[in-house]
Amino acid sequence: MSEVVVFGIETCEQVRKARAWLRAHHVAHRFHDFRKDGLDAQRLAAWLARVPWDSLLNRRGLAWRKLDAQRRAAITDQTSAAELLLGDPTLVKRPVLQAGDRIIVGFSEALYAGVFGTADDEAGKEPR
Repeated sequence: MSEVVVFGIETCEQVRKARAWLRAHHVAHRFHDFRKDGLDAQRLAAWLARVPWDSLLNRRGLAWRKLDAQRRAAITDQTSAAELLLGDPTLVKRPVLQAGDRIIVGFSEALYAGVFGTADDEAGKEPR
């Protein structure tokens, strides 16, 4: 499998769970912290080509709640969402896992197990 990258914020609980799961299942990965490393337009465009904009936008987090109501109401399509996410990557639902051309938004043990397998079915597999 090609490079696995976890995008998020180091202090995010869901990001911590995802990284712990990957470590526990011996999945080599790199971490990209939005606060330190940012989010570029090219990467966001690639994600938006694969997942709906409203699944990338975290409307449950503190960063969303801090926006004024007028700004929140203005986010109605992919273009307005992309502009907002580039301006404040902490508004991206976390984690975003990129494994080759696959993009997974949010953390789910079952979903990660489906992508990477688990220790139980590692016998006979080639190293990642």
